[in-house]
Amino acid sequence: MKIKARIAKPQEIAISTEFIKLDSFLKFANAVESGGMAKEVIAAGDVRVNGEVCLERGRKLRPGDKVLFSGEYYVVTGE
Repeated sequence: MKIKARIAKPQEIAISTEFIKLDSFLKFANAVESGGMAKEVIAAGDVRVNGEVCLERGRKLRPGDKVLFSGEYYVVTGE
């Protein structure tokens, strides 16, 4: 029996810079309440970037990168 996971339509998050760091992105997207919380969820392995678990809070995200956290799906876009 195959089970298909359904992920909601991605939320497009536009940035006006060349890149944004992962911890800042989570705050900017209102996925977490604080920088400390962002640090915790990243360290716990709860965040995926482009399909892979990311433990690097300073990971640079650029337009086109995809982030999955807590059942929410985000796509980084440019302005």
